[in-house]
Amino acid sequence: MSVWYDNENRTAYLSGGDVSYVLFRDDENHLLNLYWGPAVPNGSLSYDPADYMPFASFDLPLSLIPHEIPVCGRGWNGTPAVGLLNSAGDDVVDLRVTDWYTQAGKAPLPGLPATYTEKDAEADSLIVCLQDPDTGVLVKAVYSVFSESGAVTRSLTVENASAAPVFLTGLQSASVPFWSSDFDVLHLKGAWARERSVVRSPLGQGEYRIASRRGASGHEENPFIAFCDPKADEFSGGVWALSLVYSGSFAASGSVDNAGHARLSIGLNPDVFTWKLNPGESFTGPEAVMVFSSHGLNGMSQLYHRLYRTRLARGTWRDRERPILINNWEGTYFDFNEDRLLAIAAEAQKLGIELFVLDDGWFGKRNLDNCSLGDWIVNTEKLPHGLSGLSDRIHALGLRFGLWFEPEMVSPDSDLYRTHPDWCLHVPGRTRTESRNQLILDMGRPEVQEYVIRAVSDVLSSAGIDYVKWDMNRNMTEAVSLILPQDRKGETMHRYMLGLYRVLETITSAFPQILFESCSGGGGRFDPGMLFYMPQTWTSDDTDAIERLKLQYGTSIVYPASAMGAHVSAVPNHQTGRSVSISMRGDVALGGNFGFELDLTRLSSEELDACAEMVKKIKGIRSLTQKGTFWRLVSPFENSFAAWSFVSEDRSDVLFCAYRVLTVPNMPPVRVRLHGLDPEKTYTDEKGRSFSGAFLMQQGYSVHLRSDFSSEVLHFRVK
Repeated sequence: MSVWYDNENRTAYLSGGDVSYVLFRDDENHLLNLYWGPAVPNGSLSYDPADYMPFASFDLPLSLIPHEIPVCGRGWNGTPAVGLLNSAGDDVVDLRVTDWYTQAGKAPLPGLPATYTEKDAEADSLIVCLQDPDTGVLVKAVYSVFSESGAVTRSLTVENASAAPVFLTGLQSASVPFWSSDFDVLHLKGAWARERSVVRSPLGQGEYRIASRRGASGHEENPFIAFCDPKADEFSGGVWALSLVYSGSFAASGSVDNAGHARLSIGLNPDVFTWKLNPGESFTGPEAVMVFSSHGLNGMSQLYHRLYRTRLARGTWRDRERPILINNWEGTYFDFNEDRLLAIAAEAQKLGIELFVLDDGWFGKRNLDNCSLGDWIVNTEKLPHGLSGLSDRIHALGLRFGLWFEPEMVSPDSDLYRTHPDWCLHVPGRTRTESRNQLILDMGRPEVQEYVIRAVSDVLSSAGIDYVKWDMNRNMTEAVSLILPQDRKGETMHRYMLGLYRVLETITSAFPQILFESCSGGGGRFDPGMLFYMPQTWTSDDTDAIERLKLQYGTSIVYPASAMGAHVSAVPNHQTGRSVSISMRGDVALGGNFGFELDLTRLSSEELDACAEMVKKIKGIRSLTQKGTFWRLVSPFENSFAAWSFVSEDRSDVLFCAYRVLTVPNMPPVRVRLHGLDPEKTYTDEKGRSFSGAFLMQQGYSVHLRSDFSSEVLHFRVK
């Protein structure tokens, strides 16, 4: 069992891999956290409240002890894990443990994405029941620990067992106290086209808070935060990380109290969330995934990668090799017809490309981004044989066929909007804020959910469609649902997410053969919640190879390469104006799900030959890049050089990738140490050169890249 508890000593140990997470019930049945870190023996820890108290303090004792689920009103002064406003109008909560028990395996979260097990032996769960004796409000905290990795998940369910309504004003899915505050805080910061830059700084004093109130996880922040030992690097040192399996507004923080105790938290953003619970009603929050690594940032990332690739992503395409695609967007934008698309597809077939994706502009009157969202009817002026006719012709070439949608949006110039102008999020009497000439459908409304399910399903049933790119190109404004009464308006954003998840579950279950890729203006909703329904996400609208070094490196902090869409695009690049060789563009894109985003009919014969070689190479390595262990070796955020590698599970197959951004005169070679190899085995590259694993890990491989925007990719095998 990965969960061991001692009722006599009121202590529970959640242990897996080389990690332990220890909970304790004190004399008053408060739930406390004693420890999270390297594995300790069951029964080895004890609790003394005096260890947390200064010699003399103005503060109340309850403000200083290590609460696992802190609440307001009785001395705790930080952000509550469960915030409640009761019928008397006060926010005082006093949660006491009434019971705890274990279960084998891991139960799903109804209506919400979550990690899962395929066999009960993979994880064990501890269920802790708490109650506020005055209001009768119940809280059920469900912990699951994965036996192999030691990853711990937590979700909270709040039930109103009182006779009067209560309002939930906040819910932190994880809120972990620490003995000290000597940490760096790590998170992923960005904007459109430069998502998930790695930000690391000393925790300091007070509170370090990141958040989204956009109605989506967002380009700006990602639902992830970590504490690091100040000396921790990619390969060594302690890292404690929280990741939220959610796609909407969230908040995460690292804070330090006046006794020098730190706390790491993540959950729903209380700025844009309230939830009314009538008597007998309950609310379940999203799942937090807590990972500890004593092997630095790579160790933390690899735990997330394996868990999210194999026990968060689901379905037919979870473990299958992803097809090499050609997307027409940057090649044609809206300016296409059937003949032009077929010409691109014919060139793709010659190169060995496997999937043709038709992007925006195939429906309604959509010749610009100013109309027709919501009207998912094919434009027969562009496609006279309809989608089925185009799909048949694409399939006849030997390619699969994919299609772009943006189902959560509506254009004011659309038949859908003219018929249902109140289906969008808005405040009556106020101007409806448009972005990209579009409004957001209220996905919390059942009739909107049914429309989207029906409209998308009708299209998917009308033709042979093998892939869907599901886009979402703006964030929420006037986030108010007309169907909710005044005292429930604060539920709008979360109800939207619940409605979207229902839609995604329904459509992806009905079309299991289709490979779904999520997108939100590129990487604006690259989060664990979406990966539960769609095993890959478009990493960013920035397709520049040099920018992609940072984008893919930063994304890999949490997410596996199997989740990242990565394409070779035209030069000069459409986002930066930079020109990079086609070989380097390919070498960067092979770090994710590989594809092209350009007009193949405009390439030279030399460029087409290079593309054909890329396709051949990708087919030989994509199983390794999708399922191998990913190692970050040299950071592009700190150097004008970057390197990473993929290592097979048996350590016999290695792909080493190195990239030079800018050079300087008289530059010596860069020696890069590889990691994760077998020191006793001999590795041979495609040039016939052989190296011992010990040599590559201890002395390193010398990279001779002396020109701007250059790259080297080597495939080492044990023979």
